[in-house]
Amino acid sequence: MTKYWITQLQNTLKEDQCSTSVSELYRHSHDESDHAPVEPEIVCFPESTEDVKAIMHIAREASVAITPFGVGSGLEGQAIPLNAGISINFERMNRIVKFSPEDLLVTVQPGITRLQLNHIINRHGLQFPIDPGADASIGGMAATNASGTTAVRYGVMRDQIVDLEVVLADGTLLHTGTKAKKSSSGYHLTGLFTGSEGTLGIITEITLKLHGIPEHTIAASCTFETPHQCAEAAHTILLSGIPVQRMEFVDAYSIAKVNVYGNYGLPEKHSLFFEFAGMKGAAEEEAAMAQELLTDMDCENWRVAADSEERSLIWKARHEMAYAYRHQAGMTITGGDVCVPISKLPELIDYARQLIAESGLEGGVLGHIGDGNFHTSIAYNAKDPAQQLAAEEINEKLAYRAIALEGTCTGEHGVGLGKMKYQDAEHGAAVAVMKNMKRMLDPNNLLNPGKIFS
Repeated sequence: MTKYWITQLQNTLKEDQCSTSVSELYRHSHDESDHAPVEPEIVCFPESTEDVKAIMHIAREASVAITPFGVGSGLEGQAIPLNAGISINFERMNRIVKFSPEDLLVTVQPGITRLQLNHIINRHGLQFPIDPGADASIGGMAATNASGTTAVRYGVMRDQIVDLEVVLADGTLLHTGTKAKKSSSGYHLTGLFTGSEGTLGIITEITLKLHGIPEHTIAASCTFETPHQCAEAAHTILLSGIPVQRMEFVDAYSIAKVNVYGNYGLPEKHSLFFEFAGMKGAAEEEAAMAQELLTDMDCENWRVAADSEERSLIWKARHEMAYAYRHQAGMTITGGDVCVPISKLPELIDYARQLIAESGLEGGVLGHIGDGNFHTSIAYNAKDPAQQLAAEEINEKLAYRAIALEGTCTGEHGVGLGKMKYQDAEHGAAVAVMKNMKRMLDPNNLLNPGKIFS
């Protein structure tokens, strides 16, 4: 017998805005993490803020959990509906609400993806630069405070958002900011909801800062004998003041994996990838200065991309690293994404490689070395409890070491399910303040329950 609140949703929304099909329930039961799937009882596809408010009203009256869903590219289980209930898919809320190129601003609905957005605004000489690799939805990126390869220059999502429209658990519709680029008025609610992973409210509009597309872009790469040398080289580049647009580290093991996956022919050594962007003369000068510094530090295989096609190929290879690991038949992939002060990075990368070597598992280290953030990708057989435990122990030891070095257990993937156990160690007394905020805004624990805090 159909539950009454499911019937209410079906009667309130249009016929094709609700689904209980086997395929849709399964699609919304998981993301790209290795966390166990849980199927919702119904999937709703709102097309407006009013639809979201209507869904929220029915959920509140029936005390049913709501879990937002973007494109399912998350890596910490944020989109998994632990308490079943309603999964809200925002793919139909994918429009640009207001585009103000003269103000370098755009207001979008949460379902638009970063590539869809850039396809439209690039024609006007503007870009939204945050690049997590996957073609994630802007709403999902806001909810997890995502970043990516360009964070060393542009920062994270929290740095790009000036206003959010949010539907609270009690149905209140609020805006967290204005269209001004900065404000000293009131509490920073935009920062609070950005990264809250759908636990405090449902984001229905996002106003983003835009940036001009640089006149000229240069991509380059080089190799070193050890990961430690790569980390020290990255530190030196940052201390020199060279304004790199991207600076990525990939260890030799990961390079070998992506070569097999995509036949890229990259030198199978510990590598740094760079992008310099700006006026043509300035970008060329920055690349030359970087080459000189890195040569003094004994880099090898310095190469500058010959044209835009080769430059795109380099970053395509970098973004496919995670998929190269997942391509291994019969293996499950897990990983961490710690972030530490840049001076502590060489130590932590060495520790990560040590943990992987001691475990006997296959795994690599790669990431956004320019802002102290890197990832581990560990392959294990999920049918072997000993291998799964060993993989989990690598991530756990690495997270606690990052926190001990005054860093964080997650630089960009978010907390979700996998990082809850580190919250007390990282935040201490602040956890109680966060929990009080959650209780105040969502007293019945209906919004993405079971995430961030146990």
